[in-house]
Amino acid sequence: MLNKYARGFFTRVLTPFAAMLLRWGVSPDAVTLIGTAGSVAGALVFFPRGEFFWGTITITLFIFSDLVDGNMARQAGRSSKWGAFLDSTLDRVADAAIFGGLAMWYAGKGDNNVLCAVAMFCLASGQVVSYTKARGESLGFPVNVSGLVERAERLVISLVAAGFAGLHKFGVPYIEWLLPVALWVVAVGSLVTVAQRMLTVRRESAELEAAGAVKGGE
Repeated sequence: MLNKYARGFFTRVLTPFAAMLLRWGVSPDAVTLIGTAGSVAGALVFFPRGEFFWGTITITLFIFSDLVDGNMARQAGRSSKWGAFLDSTLDRVADAAIFGGLAMWYAGKGDNNVLCAVAMFCLASGQVVSYTKARGESLGFPVNVSGLVERAERLVISLVAAGFAGLHKFGVPYIEWLLPVALWVVAVGSLVTVAQRMLTVRRESAELEAAGAVKGGE
């Protein structure tokens, strides 16, 4: 849902900024690399120290590069398979840093092994969600399902909750509980999404085999 509606809105908003970067001679790949580096730094510098508000602000500023680089490539007529590969690969790196940073907090001063495990599960399941679709498509299946929680949903739920939870340090009471709730929601949603994609590939595989059997019988 977020990919369908929010991405289109922010793409239109960021188009002038993308055009300006092109005029300055900045390449889409450079924006991708800088955005990933900033997101990783924000997650691994702030989150393990419990600075969720400032970590979220930093990550959010850089994560919009995921929309800017593709916009730049389209405007310049330089969309390529390499750019798509680089963008997708570095997205996984940024995701791992975000949930890894949260896991480090709960493994350290956050002192909660259960939530550390949940954060690690979010990290792993997010990678598997992406893998199931990529692997299915590489085998020739359309994988016609998005699933309950895709990357956009995982990031929005986790970062919004982390940002608000960080307000606890500014004196807002009880709000720190938003982050544990969000992690559980993302964990369960990711598990459901993996199951949805696996069942979809299983169905598509069975349909393809059945079609082949019918054709062979003719």
